[in-house]
Amino acid sequence: MIMNHFLWLLPLVFSHLSSPVILLERSDGNLFHWNHLMEGDKLVLHRSKRDWMWRQFFLSEEYTGSNYQYVGKLRSDKDRGDGTARYVLSGEGAGIIFRIDEKSGDLHATQRLDREEKASYTLQAQAFNKITGLPLEPATEFIVKIHDINDNEPKFTKAVYTASVPEMSDVGTFVIEVNATDADDATYGNSAKLVYSILQGQPYFSVEPETGIVRIALSNMDREVRKEYQVIIQAKDMAGQMGGLSGTTMVNVTLTDVNDSPPRFAYSSYHLSTYESAEIGSTVGRIKANDGDEGENAEMKYRIVDGDGKEYLDIITDEITQEGVIVVKKKLDYESKRVYTVKVEVTNTHQDPNFTVLGPFLDTAIIKVTAKDVDEPPVFSRPQFVFEVNEDTPKGIAIGTITAWDPDATHYPIQYAIDQHTDPERLYHIDPKNGSITIIKSLDREVSKWHNISVLASEMNNPHQRSRVPVLIKVLDVNDNAPEFAMIYETFVCENVRAGQLIQTISAIDTDDPLVGHKFVFSLSSMNPNFTIFDNEDNTARILTRRSGFNRREMSVYYLPVVISDSDYPIQSSTSTLTIRVCSCDATGNMRSCSVDALLLSAGLSTGALVAILLCVLILLMLIFSAQRKEPLIISKEDIRDNVVSYNDEGGGEEDTQAFDIGTLRHPEVVESNQLRRDIIPEMLFPYHRPSPMKECADVRDFIISRLQENDTDPSAPPYDSLATYAYEGNGSIAESLSSLESSATEGDHEYDYLSNWGPQFKKLADMYISKDTGVAN
Repeated sequence: MIMNHFLWLLPLVFSHLSSPVILLERSDGNLFHWNHLMEGDKLVLHRSKRDWMWRQFFLSEEYTGSNYQYVGKLRSDKDRGDGTARYVLSGEGAGIIFRIDEKSGDLHATQRLDREEKASYTLQAQAFNKITGLPLEPATEFIVKIHDINDNEPKFTKAVYTASVPEMSDVGTFVIEVNATDADDATYGNSAKLVYSILQGQPYFSVEPETGIVRIALSNMDREVRKEYQVIIQAKDMAGQMGGLSGTTMVNVTLTDVNDSPPRFAYSSYHLSTYESAEIGSTVGRIKANDGDEGENAEMKYRIVDGDGKEYLDIITDEITQEGVIVVKKKLDYESKRVYTVKVEVTNTHQDPNFTVLGPFLDTAIIKVTAKDVDEPPVFSRPQFVFEVNEDTPKGIAIGTITAWDPDATHYPIQYAIDQHTDPERLYHIDPKNGSITIIKSLDREVSKWHNISVLASEMNNPHQRSRVPVLIKVLDVNDNAPEFAMIYETFVCENVRAGQLIQTISAIDTDDPLVGHKFVFSLSSMNPNFTIFDNEDNTARILTRRSGFNRREMSVYYLPVVISDSDYPIQSSTSTLTIRVCSCDATGNMRSCSVDALLLSAGLSTGALVAILLCVLILLMLIFSAQRKEPLIISKEDIRDNVVSYNDEGGGEEDTQAFDIGTLRHPEVVESNQLRRDIIPEMLFPYHRPSPMKECADVRDFIISRLQENDTDPSAPPYDSLATYAYEGNGSIAESLSSLESSATEGDHEYDYLSNWGPQFKKLADMYISKDTGVAN
């Protein structure tokens, strides 16, 4: 069976070949090669199998004709030409892109095709009998290929490229690689063969035509001269030949910095000035060297390398501004030096060894700082003065001299004074002209060993210019105090003591302070038959008995005068008396009892003090006895005076308030006008002042104020010890008054029978109010 009943011809003419070759492609994929001979303008084909009928060879893309583009002619061997055969097309684009004539089998393309969108279409063709509708033969598949034309320009992957390269790079240094693509068929002709070239950016950069790699084309490109470049690259197809399509892109190239620029001062010398009073660490001025680099390559460090002002000035690097800050290192002095000169060096912090040949990477400059004069306060010859003076130095004697001068060129005279706040006792005086300090009061080292005063020095022509200096005065000791007992000794001797027995060890103190230390000598003022003293030569002494057999009935207390002397010059001595009591002791020497006087002495009480205590006790007993016989102040419940009654019983009711008559407050006009106070005996009688009557149910506050005024103005009523307490809530209280002082007018409206049910504790209260209520009802 012959597989191919439908024959169609697709002449593929390769124009680049010297001799055209025609390929016929079948649906089964077999290609037949036809040699041809050119006979004039005719093309003669030879095939040994059978003849084919065809009218068109290929289908070109981007057809611009007004008619449908003819593709080829399909015809079946079963078609007898009588019009009974009908051709049907199916497959990709059938009926839309491709259309077949049912009668003739002519195939046309109805649309403009683009190979870049679709390079080939697979279709199926079949012949049917129009009458019976049956297929004349099986369907045959064939392929329509679109022939490419150069209709797409190259396109770069980026519209703008960004690249950076270090400055001073060598020729040929890689910068960036650009890439373009062409949608045309790279396997057919040169439509997609691209060539790169530079349209802008020469002579600084170059591009490789085939790879698109951009490289440095010029050496020693300096960022400080020019930092940024714009390079335009072109990609052209058709191998760069004329007529080819092209596309462009831009490459922004930035030169990055390297440390190839050393720092340089703008001037060889700088002139600054500051006042001589400038504080240490204060800023005098700033200088800055220029460095064309940036970032860490532009970081600089300043230092002083020479100059007569190195001791007074210093330079600090400001890391933010890269400036050198001149500061005061030591106080300037206009009077001693007017101009201070230093030599400053600046260097790069980070240096690149590849560019040391461009150096040296440092620079120097001279800085001159002029000190300006300031009216300064006086200056003392010392930071502090220390004087020594004996405590027995007479008044008016000079102990030292304070000296100061004016540091300015004017040399104004100086005036001295003592700050009185530092010498509150006014012990010293200073001469305002020569600064000599004298004593005006006696000194006592035992009171104060050191005196710390402040002396002020000021210019006479400008008192505001003032200085202060501390003056320390040490008071030297003079042996003017005698030693004495170190403490109060309570010494006793037993009646059964033996001769030569130790009864007390004594020591002494001295407020003086000799240079070699204290050395005391102990002795008795006279020969004593009962006791003796032994000097231990260590500033202590022992008291020993001279005999035995003391009797406290004969003599209960002995007084032993002890003489204590020091060894300083002049020698000072004093006599201290040691009191020795005679006591009864046991066999081991422990005291059992002493005389009455001795016991009183041991308690620290004298006989006079004991008598005074006994007298006080006697007077107290007499007062207690007289108080028991005195008539009490409160003798009747009719007494209208206010009293304070203190009790601890609960539920006493009215029984506890018999001393207070509530009716007095309700009816003050019933008070007897001639009733006198019984708690006092007036020295003289005054006419009784009758209180003004108060109307019934008067306000308690008004009553209190009225009675207070009457008592304040009544000379016949001196104050006595009593306390009147009134519980008054005041006007406007929500609870109203808690007392019954103002209820006299309305108390008859109340029922008090319930009080009898409250128990025996409220019996008195119930009897009083219930009986009163009954009387009112009757």
